[in-house]
Amino acid sequence: MSVSHPIIAVTGSSGAGTSTVKHAFEDIFRRGGIKPVVVEGDSFHRFNRDEMHEAVERAEEKGSALTHFSPEANRLDRLESLFQTYSETGQGVKRHYVHDEDEAIKYGQAVGTFTPWQEVDSDSDLLFYEGLHGAIVTDKVNIPQFVDLLIGVVPVINLEWIQKVKRDCTNRGYSQEAVVDIILKRMPDYIHHITPQFSRTHINFQRVPLIDTSNPFMMREIPTPDESLVVIRFKDPKQADFPYYLSMLKGSFMSRPNNMVVPAVKMGLAMEIIMTPFIEEMMVRKRQRG
Repeated sequence: MSVSHPIIAVTGSSGAGTSTVKHAFEDIFRRGGIKPVVVEGDSFHRFNRDEMHEAVERAEEKGSALTHFSPEANRLDRLESLFQTYSETGQGVKRHYVHDEDEAIKYGQAVGTFTPWQEVDSDSDLLFYEGLHGAIVTDKVNIPQFVDLLIGVVPVINLEWIQKVKRDCTNRGYSQEAVVDIILKRMPDYIHHITPQFSRTHINFQRVPLIDTSNPFMMREIPTPDESLVVIRFKDPKQADFPYYLSMLKGSFMSRPNNMVVPAVKMGLAMEIIMTPFIEEMMVRKRQRG
């Protein structure tokens, strides 16, 4: 952890709502005049898209499974190195994963490839990471030891499956059977490498649907924010100003001493209300350190 070069990490699987967190932080940074180094977890995958397909096939031939959840499919050593170097010096190297055709035009590279590694901006105020492994600990790496604020974003598991089936069938042309097969193959890595991270985070946001999702593979539509609540868990409730949060977020209530529930339509607002004081305090300490 670092006063001069703080790091914020948002961890959660694709479709979990991490983009909502990202937008909330963008608003906070803009209003506070804060210049972040933005790091995407996808950029630390070990393989480009074609290489990953080949690696998955090789693993299946050996009777095992390889997924992006797995440490073996990622350069966690380089992610840890970036976090450590940045926390100590405000420097480090990162790259970008080209997700779609718009980015392919922007970067002049094929979809599914990586841009070259390059130095981060030397005059940044903090590093902001969003991806799968912001709080992962293995026998080789300990990512969260360098993070000043850890945020977990995770829907209940049935909702996560509903979102994946809908996205992969609609946007990627997969059959439902193929998506279910992917979910089954990813489950061991999800259990062993993704789930434990949410016990290390400082704050968790978990979206819970209020409609029947008992068979997620028969759902035709993703439950809307109007049909959902968000459970917000604070690791240290002493750091939370619950009376203020409750007064600002209509319809919210406490379910446990360290758990607050808010309407999902207010998730973005809740994030900004909760996170802004933490970021402001980081910047005050940074300026005082000089």
